[in-house]
Amino acid sequence: MNDDSQQTADLRPGAASIHLRLAGTPVKEDTPGLRIRRKRHLEIVLSRLSLPPRPKLKWESYPLDSESAAEVAYIAGWVNDDIRGKSVIDLGCGSGILAVSAALLGAREVVGVDIDADAIKVARANAEAVGVNVEFITGDIECVHGRFDTTLMNPPFGSWRSGADVKFLKKALEVSDVVYSIHKRSSPVRRFLKQKIKELGGEVHSAYEVDIIIPRIYKFHRKRRYLVRADLYRILKVKSVND
Repeated sequence: MNDDSQQTADLRPGAASIHLRLAGTPVKEDTPGLRIRRKRHLEIVLSRLSLPPRPKLKWESYPLDSESAAEVAYIAGWVNDDIRGKSVIDLGCGSGILAVSAALLGAREVVGVDIDADAIKVARANAEAVGVNVEFITGDIECVHGRFDTTLMNPPFGSWRSGADVKFLKKALEVSDVVYSIHKRSSPVRRFLKQKIKELGGEVHSAYEVDIIIPRIYKFHRKRRYLVRADLYRILKVKSVND
C-alpha cells in the first residue's frame, strides 16, 4: 500500500464493507496556491507543531496527531478538492493543526475557533512558526456566523458531555456546505450519525477510516499513547428549493 491511500466505509443501508481507496499521484508542481504537495511532507511539518499545555477534559480536548491530521487534510484537499482556493473554518481548533493544514494546502481564507484561550495562544504560535495566515478566535462555536465553503473539525465525541458532537455538527452545517468531521468508529455511532446528520439538513457523502494516536495528556492515562479508531465523515449540506 502506498503512502497516499485511505479506507472508505460504505454507509449505504445494509452495507457493512470497508473499501480500499487509492487517492492517486502527488499534485503537479505547477498547481497554484499550494505550499505543500505531498502528504508525507505535510505530516513532517505538522509534527513540529506544539500542543496546548493544559488540555481541558470538560471540553474533551484530545489532540490530533500529525499523521491523522495530514490524512484528514489530504482527503479534504487532494481527494475531494475542498480546500484550495476555498474559505475554511476549523471548529474546536485546539492546537490549530487542521487550520494550519488548510492554509498550507492553499485555502483562500482560514479561521480557527476554540473556547480554550490557552489552546488559541498555541494555535497562533503554531501558525506563525509555519508562516501561514490564520485568524484564530477565542470563543464558543455559537459565536460563529457567516458562510464558509468547508468546515474541518475534530469535535468532542460526546463521551463526557452528551450531545457535544451534535452541537458541532449543527453549527458546521449552518455555516458551510461541506463538512469534514471526526467521530468514534462503531456501527451504532455510524447509524446514529447518519440519521442525526439527515435531521440536521446534511447527508453523509463518504466516510474514511482514520486511526488517531493520542498521547498521555491526562492524569488518568496510564500508557504513553492510545490508539483511537475513528471515522472521518464528508458531509454535504442538502440544498433546499429556496437556496
